[in-house]
Amino acid sequence: MYLDVVISECQIILTLVKVTASGIGGLEGLAEQRVVVIGAGIAGLVAALRLAHAGLDVTVVERASRPGGKMRSVAVGDAPVEAGPTVFTMRWVFDEIFSDCGADLDACVSLQKAEILARHAWGPDERLDLFADAQASVDAIAAFAGPGEAEGYRRFRARAAEVYRTLEGPFIRGERPNPLELGRRVGLSGMGDLWRIQPFTTLWDALGTYFRDARLRQLFGRYATYCGSSPFQAPATLMLVAHVEAEGVWTIEGGLSRLAAAIAELAQARGARFRYDADVAGIAVERSRIAGVTLASGERIPADHVVANADIAALGAGLFGPEAARVTGPVPPSERSLSAVTFCMKARADGFPLVRHNVFFSADYAAEFAALRRGTLPADPTVYVCAQDRDDAAPPERAERLLCLVNASANGLEHPLTDPEIARCETNLRARLSRCGLTLAEAPGTVTTTPAGFERLFPATGGALYGRASHGWMASFKRPGARTRLPGLYLAGGSVHPGPGVPMAALSGGLAADSLLSDLRRSRASTRRWAGAAMSGGTSTP
Repeated sequence: MYLDVVISECQIILTLVKVTASGIGGLEGLAEQRVVVIGAGIAGLVAALRLAHAGLDVTVVERASRPGGKMRSVAVGDAPVEAGPTVFTMRWVFDEIFSDCGADLDACVSLQKAEILARHAWGPDERLDLFADAQASVDAIAAFAGPGEAEGYRRFRARAAEVYRTLEGPFIRGERPNPLELGRRVGLSGMGDLWRIQPFTTLWDALGTYFRDARLRQLFGRYATYCGSSPFQAPATLMLVAHVEAEGVWTIEGGLSRLAAAIAELAQARGARFRYDADVAGIAVERSRIAGVTLASGERIPADHVVANADIAALGAGLFGPEAARVTGPVPPSERSLSAVTFCMKARADGFPLVRHNVFFSADYAAEFAALRRGTLPADPTVYVCAQDRDDAAPPERAERLLCLVNASANGLEHPLTDPEIARCETNLRARLSRCGLTLAEAPGTVTTTPAGFERLFPATGGALYGRASHGWMASFKRPGARTRLPGLYLAGGSVHPGPGVPMAALSGGLAADSLLSDLRRSRASTRRWAGAAMSGGTSTP
C-alpha cells in the first residue's frame, strides 16, 4: 500500500512539473532533432530522460517487455524476485539526475538507508558485519580479528577515500580521458595523488599492506567482483569501491527494477516514447552519418542521432551493422568480465541470521579464481545471498525471496553449462551455505540463469555482466567514451566509460546525452558564425 502511494505521488509530481519541448541551455527549437535510444537499461533511461528534458524528439526501443536491462526481476510463483543488481550506492548520482530534470528522487521511489552494509561469513562461528557507522565497523573488526587489523582498516578506509577523491572529478564524472589526459586534468600538484593510488599494483597485493588476516583480505578483495574482475588481476584503484559502499547503502522498495521504472516514467513525462518488444536489427547509416535504426520486423525508425545502450561487444560483433561495428573492436573472450550463475527462489532460511546482503566466502579464494580463469565453476564458490524481504529488523515468518549468486566465467557462448554442471553448481552452493550454518528449504519454481542465459539476454557478451574485466592499469582506458567516429552515434552503458555498476552506468548515460547536446551547440554556433551572406549577382557564399 505504501509503495502504491509513493508511485501515485510520483506520477502526480511528474504531471505537475512536466515541461514542454522548449529546450535548455540555449538549445531552443530542438523538437525536430530525432534521437533513438537503443536499450532501456539504466544508461539508456538516463540518456533518454536528459535528452527529452532538453526538448529533443526521443524514442527508446527495447527488446524486452519492460525497462531496466540488467536491473530486472523474475517471477517466482506469484512473487517478483530481483534478479540483477541489488546494492544501491552513490545516491548523489540519482539525486542529481532527478533534480536536474525538475523532480525529486524521494518522491518517486521509497529509499531506506541500511545500518548493516553486509554480513560476511567463513564458517558457523566466523561472522563479520560492516556498518554504515564507521566506528561500529572498526569495533567489529577489532572483535573479529584484533586491534591491529582494526587499525589496518582505518588506514584502508582513508586510502580508499583518497583514491575516490583523486578520480571522481577528472575520471568518474568527466569524459573518457587517456592516461596523458588524466595527468593533465589532475595537474602537477595532483600527480603525487595519482601515484599514491597504486595503479600498477593489484588490489590483492595492496590489501596485504593493510591486513594480515586472510579473511579480511578476502572480504575487501571481493570488491573487484563488483565490476566483474579478479582481485588478483584488478588494480588497487578498485579499493575506491570500499569508500563508495561505506558512504552509504540504500534499499529501494520494489528493488532496483522499481528505480528503472521511475526513470522511465519521468522520461515519458518529459515526452520520450518507449517501444518495448522491439528488437533492433541494425543502425542505418547514410552519407557516412546516422540515419535511423531498423527493427527486426523490418520497420525503419528515422533518427538524426542514436544512443546505443548496448554492450560494446554487440556492436563490435556486427549485431547492429558493419558501420556501427567499426566504431569499436570486438571484445576478446579473454578480456570479458565475470558472468554468474544465479538462483532466484522463495525458500525458508534456517540456521543463519540473514540480513539484506550476505556473503559466504570460500575456503580458498586463490583456487576459486584460478578455476574461473580456466573457465570452470569453482568446487567451493563464494556465494552472495540477497534476502529481499529482510532489513535490519526481525526475519520474516514465511518463505522469503532470495537471490543466490556465484561467479562464473563468461563462456556462455562457447561452452554452455550442461544440466549436470548446473545441478553440481547448486549442490556446491548449498554446501558452502551449510558450512556457514545456513540451510535453505526446497524451493519449487526456482529460476536459474547461467552464462548462456545471460548471453541470450545480452547477445555477443558470452554472459559477461560488466563489459571488459578491469584487469591491469590500462583496462579503464580501453573502455570507449560516449562519442564515436560515426557522426550521430553515441555510446552508453556499463561497458563504456566510466565503467560498470548501476551508478557508473547512469553517469555514462548522462555523459552520452551531454556529449550529444554539446555537439549540437557546437554545430549551431558554427552555423551561426558562417551564416550565408548575400552577394551581388544573385549568389551566396558561406
